[in-house]
Amino acid sequence: MAKFTRDLGCYQFTLNYDESLEDYLRKNYPNYHAHRILSKSLDARKANAGQKPTFFYQVELATTHQDLSDLSFKFPKIFWSSELPIIVGAGPAGLFCALWLAEHGIASRIIERGDEASRRMLKIARYWRYGELDSDSNVCFGEGGAGLYSDGKLITRVKSPYIKYVMRKFVEFGAPPDTEYLSDPHLGSNKIRSIISKISDFLRSRGCQFYFNTQVVELLTLKNEVVGVKLQDGRKLESDHVILATGHSAKEIYHDLVDKKVELAAKNFAVGVRVEHPRALIDKIQHGVFCEDQILGAARYRLSYHDETTDKGTYSFCMCPGGYVLSSTTSKNSLVVNGMSNFARNSPWSNAALVVSVDAVKDAKFSPTNLLAGLNFIEDVEARAFAASKANASGRELPAQTILDFLSDKKSHTLPKNSSPSDLVSVEMKEILPPFILNHLKEALKIFQKKMPGFISEKGVLIAPETRTSSPVRIVRDLVTMESPSHKGLYPSGEGAGYAGGITSAAVDGVKVAQAIIEKIKP
Repeated sequence: MAKFTRDLGCYQFTLNYDESLEDYLRKNYPNYHAHRILSKSLDARKANAGQKPTFFYQVELATTHQDLSDLSFKFPKIFWSSELPIIVGAGPAGLFCALWLAEHGIASRIIERGDEASRRMLKIARYWRYGELDSDSNVCFGEGGAGLYSDGKLITRVKSPYIKYVMRKFVEFGAPPDTEYLSDPHLGSNKIRSIISKISDFLRSRGCQFYFNTQVVELLTLKNEVVGVKLQDGRKLESDHVILATGHSAKEIYHDLVDKKVELAAKNFAVGVRVEHPRALIDKIQHGVFCEDQILGAARYRLSYHDETTDKGTYSFCMCPGGYVLSSTTSKNSLVVNGMSNFARNSPWSNAALVVSVDAVKDAKFSPTNLLAGLNFIEDVEARAFAASKANASGRELPAQTILDFLSDKKSHTLPKNSSPSDLVSVEMKEILPPFILNHLKEALKIFQKKMPGFISEKGVLIAPETRTSSPVRIVRDLVTMESPSHKGLYPSGEGAGYAGGITSAAVDGVKVAQAIIEKIKP
């Protein structure tokens, strides 16, 4: 049944997944002449019990005497008199920070240690196939950031008025129109590459300068003010506005921040594995008798369990239906896994991270004299994963163990077919992960089996380690000015600063930082 929600200014409809919204509106609202979908989400929770999945809509309607509301953004031009701002990192936070500034007439200089999006794939493919890693241009580093090769999911739990702006810009640069209103928009790793390149081209047309294959190795400071950056080749660029949007894999910059005594704070993170099943199995568990219906597509899931005795959570993260498991390290002698899927989500497998919360102080031993304890914790896990792979194969293959063998504490004699282009090698998870993570994973898997019967399956495999879920440290900033309280002119932003957890939230955070700078300098 439809209802009008006055506070949202829209109608709400719940329709069966195979019903047409347009037909419904024509039949029930003959006086309307235009409509705009504000949001659309799928509810398939009872599909495995035989109940049809439904779509929930929020829709704005306009009669013949009305127009749809104006949702455009206004951008007054701002005069910029000092050296152009410097943005370190061309991921979502950096690009959208530059984009928001450019909308106001402010050009910026964007420095990225990796390649342009069109060139990154060549080096990534060589790493997956031969183990030849470029530590500056890989799955995590380069134009578009880590999100470019990890699915292109735009799902976020962040509440912000800037989300509409971010989604609209994605559509303007080539994303499907429904990106603006779907509850779980997904561009796919294949589509987002061209979109990011178009954003960069637009920024160039607005006077922005890009420095690719250029690493920032040091912040330049005068007393407690940031005055620019030093590049790996020795060049120095000056500016009293430096936006630090390096992403959470740029480990070197954290060490420079410690040396410069930039204020850092403890931040909890999560570590675990990536679990992969045949897509048909997950589709059947989630969609029941409707699992082969093309309208529903590959099934998603979101799982969580909180252990009250330890006050720790174990949860799924970055679920990739119809996707692939990728090797995603950024440094030699280490291994990291991630997941991705293309726009069609049509691979024979589905995967998700299963991670356990890590307390920065209790588990990682963060302290005023050990500010990078979380980073050291992660590096240790990644190094052990590489050592285990090297001991059993070439060091390129990803450590894996079937779910059943993991629960039985046995090494897997055979591994199921899988999606990873780097191949898998049989390794017991206890060689890689700390005991508390192993124990919580085992307990959570049993709970998840009750929520999704069939999740514990002989066809399911755990692949390790999943360590790059979020930054292991927070770069402190003022809540209003977005500026570092210890270093004037430094603006931490995005995932690497500890203020985002995905493409959309990072892009939104970049916009927030840009707006804070505009508020500071405008008359």
